Amino acid sequence: MSAADTLPEQAALEAQKIWDLPTRVFHWLLVLCFAGAWLTAESERTQLLHLTLGYCAGALVLWRVMWGVVGSRYALFGDFVRSPAAALRYLQAYLPGSTLEAPRRYLGHNPAGGWAVLGLLGLMAAAVASGWWAYQSGAPDTAGEAHEVLSHALLLLIVLHVLAVVATGFKHRENLVRAMWTGRKRALPEQGIRSPHVLTGLLLFAAVTWLGWALYAGRLPGLTA
Repeated sequence: MSAADTLPEQAALEAQKIWDLPTRVFHWLLVLCFAGAWLTAESERTQLLHLTLGYCAGALVLWRVMWGVVGSRYALFGDFVRSPAAALRYLQAYLPGSTLEAPRRYLGHNPAGGWAVLGLLGLMAAAVASGWWAYQSGAPDTAGEAHEVLSHALLLLIVLHVLAVVATGFKHRENLVRAMWTGRKRALPEQGIRSPHVLTGLLLFAAVTWLGWALYAGRLPGLTA
């Protein structure tokens, strides 16, 4: 583990750009898509909106997988996906009476958070795929039940993720929600990313917005029409 991965607790550290714009756009659009899809899941009147939001979420997952390979430093899977043992040790350090070293502060995702990201992406992809299966095949029991189970599992993981964000932020006296909004965290100058990739972020937002409009307007037959 390099010094660039973690930081001492120093209030004197200045705000540096850590999360690029595409990563933040992805994060908040996915939040909106999942929340909207969850709220529109039970009504026939909102089925088209539910499908639109679900497919947009699927597109966002595909994009995030790509960005995890070619994106900026802290968005890369190679930066935050560590061994299951490392994630377990990180979580154990939070337990009362633990003799392990206090949890370190990470600029990107911590070891447990990294696995949470993979879990969220995997469950989201599976939920979207099962929803597509249910819709295309007339919602048989198997597809519908799979979609419901996966959606509830995804909601549970999201709740755990939010609780972990609150706990980690409290531990390190840091507003992680604000960091994902502004992209900035306390760090050394050399630990910030070189570029916030503003143009890529704007293009991602525009592309997902267009996709949502095209789906809802029936411009992509075979998916929602």
